[in-house]
Amino acid sequence: MLRRPELAGKPVIVGGRGDPTERAVVSTASYEARAYGVGSGMPLRVAARKVPDAVILPVDHEAYLEASEKVMAVLRSQSGTTVQVLGWDEAFVGIEARDPEAFARQIQQAVLAETRLHCSIGIGDTLVRAKVATSLGKPAGIFRLTESNWLDVMGKLPTIELWGVGTKVSRRLATLGIKTVAELAAADPNHLVPEFGPKMGPWYAQLGRGDGARVVDDTPWVARGHSRETTFQRDLTDPSQVDDAVRELAARVMEDVAAEGRPVVGLTLKVRYAPFTTRTYARKIPETPDPAEVLAHALDLVAKIEAGRPIRLLGLRAEMTMPDDSRQGHTPTRSGW
Repeated sequence: MLRRPELAGKPVIVGGRGDPTERAVVSTASYEARAYGVGSGMPLRVAARKVPDAVILPVDHEAYLEASEKVMAVLRSQSGTTVQVLGWDEAFVGIEARDPEAFARQIQQAVLAETRLHCSIGIGDTLVRAKVATSLGKPAGIFRLTESNWLDVMGKLPTIELWGVGTKVSRRLATLGIKTVAELAAADPNHLVPEFGPKMGPWYAQLGRGDGARVVDDTPWVARGHSRETTFQRDLTDPSQVDDAVRELAARVMEDVAAEGRPVVGLTLKVRYAPFTTRTYARKIPETPDPAEVLAHALDLVAKIEAGRPIRLLGLRAEMTMPDDSRQGHTPTRSGW
């Protein structure tokens, strides 16, 4: 919108190369487009059908990265803060303040002055509550979510509204009779273990209460793995095409891995069959930095692909060994950060 002021107030969709006739997914969309049901991850072609008069723009990674670096620099410049970056467009800011709302407004004003970008801020006494509160503060607002009002605000909402609970998990919870956040908060963690296991069962119960880590950690984030994927404009139907595509993906992934200087210990092959069914095939491998060995293991995973099914997307992820001093835990919600 800053680059194209004339688009303000119009439904705008960003995805792929900006061509809805090509296979691509929505990266983001303006609130005007979201009102029609458009959301991130939706096929661009479907989004275009939902909003025929939408302006569709190509993804511009470099512009977003530049803006992100400016925003994060503003956050770090605020006195007394600890900043833990989550991604291009969000971060935790740890601060002890008598009036957190006033401090949040100060951050918003500083970001706006430096970048001309608005931001939403969630205030919480745990990382989970702060994260969930950001969605309640949108657009460009502030919302406080703490132990005292967690159930009042969140209790009646479906579990899918929780950070870390997606469609599949919410359905599995529903089979246990748990449909709302309040029901999850009241659940006995031990009753969730048979369905989700000894680690994830108690974690979901904790998530329902909004509990978890309370300390913002600015330890530099270290990538656990690197991945690449390709959406094909025409389905792959020949096994030789699949082999060639995986070889190319493996070469690109190993370029990223080589820059890290850490060996690979696991691989995941992502396959999206036509029309839009996604499967993943994973395996641990003996620790190795050798691209040839990694490729051989990747081609072993190719053997798991269902024969005769047209393929519209392939992706490959390589997991690496982690440094001893790296931040532990996959996500902040799992109490590891």
